[in-house]
Amino acid sequence: MEKFDVIVVGAGPSGNGAAYTLAKAGLKVLQLERGESPGTKNVQGAILYSDALEKLIPDFRDSAPLERHVAEQRMWLMDENQSCTGASYRDARFSQEPFNRYTIIRSRFDRWFSEQVKAAGALVVCETTVTGLLRDDAGKVIGVRTEREQGDILADCVILADGANALVGSRAGLRPPIDGKDMALAVKEVLFLPKETLEARFNVGNKQGVVIEIAGNITHGMAGTGFLYTNKDSISIGIGCMLNDLKRQQLTPYQLLEGLKQHPSVAPLIAGAEMKEYSAHLIPEGGYKALPQLVGDGWMIVGDSAGFVNAVHREGSNLAMTSGRFAAECLIELHQAGKPATAANLSGYKQRLDDSFVMADLKKYQHVPDLLNDQPQFLNLYPRLVSDAARDMLIVDGQTKRAKQQHIMAQFRNKRSLLGLLGDAYRFWRAFR
Repeated sequence: MEKFDVIVVGAGPSGNGAAYTLAKAGLKVLQLERGESPGTKNVQGAILYSDALEKLIPDFRDSAPLERHVAEQRMWLMDENQSCTGASYRDARFSQEPFNRYTIIRSRFDRWFSEQVKAAGALVVCETTVTGLLRDDAGKVIGVRTEREQGDILADCVILADGANALVGSRAGLRPPIDGKDMALAVKEVLFLPKETLEARFNVGNKQGVVIEIAGNITHGMAGTGFLYTNKDSISIGIGCMLNDLKRQQLTPYQLLEGLKQHPSVAPLIAGAEMKEYSAHLIPEGGYKALPQLVGDGWMIVGDSAGFVNAVHREGSNLAMTSGRFAAECLIELHQAGKPATAANLSGYKQRLDDSFVMADLKKYQHVPDLLNDQPQFLNLYPRLVSDAARDMLIVDGQTKRAKQQHIMAQFRNKRSLLGLLGDAYRFWRAFR
């Protein structure tokens, strides 16, 4: 039975980050991917954050399949017919190299990333499903079991990077089953649009891109958001909501996406576009309170498998790559010191996370999931009231501005009451402080 220093389960950003770092350090690494090739099973918006990848591959810009660098960020508050730009930021420095964020097509990017992993020396095997973990008599994980004939493989440590479903860890009892209140289901379409048309509609130049994040009653009161990202000659558009909300409302993500595409603010931007791809995926958005145990004897969990997603800022791939790198660095130190991969020794991975932006940001927003689940007015009532207020102030009809302001305040008090408004302000401050 063949043995490796480390087996990495999954070939997404976290698994690739771990496998690449380990292989570069000279460890014997096996990476297993259930898809036909890396990227075929992976779905994301997708935004690439350069800082996390630079720490792995400093010269990635020379060869990575990047779509556009993000030159402008927009935030829309939306109901069924209106949209109010909550924030829009454009800075000429965003278009000065080195760029900080890019849009990518995950299938292309993951294939490229996997090639870097192979070049670093890791053995990458696709179309292989891990069905369980192997343990010794003391319960320590010593390898994996696959569906292949004679498919048991040994390793000193196993890194679980198998995505939001976290099937391997869940089946092995290393983490609890998925809770609908902590998991979002999102759908995305990639719509082809000629490069010149796209750049004209979004007012961007060559290689510049726009990111639009969308919140409001477009999700019919459910906790969730939409997005629209520009690629070279296509648009990625999608929407997602928490699983428990979708079950309660009996709405499908596809219905929500069709509503988003037909919205008066969105339809002109995608008019005439041809759908090239449709996909759906789970996103772990439970935050800090939903994190599972991260290490044990012979195993570690990274990326989406661990729930490392900052839903407030729509960050996931950077947390994934960073957690994969941290896990690898911990194992490299143990390997060089000749120490076994016990839970105590692997705690260095958790310490790296605690000392980084990963845990700091997740802790900062740990109350946000509860706020959005328990207080639906933040995603349905308030966007509508803000949009109505903007409409009232922009219509010139002979009424005084003071009268309009009084009418707007009366609408807020009527819908929420003064006490309710004060309570919501406190809850919002507590969740985002």
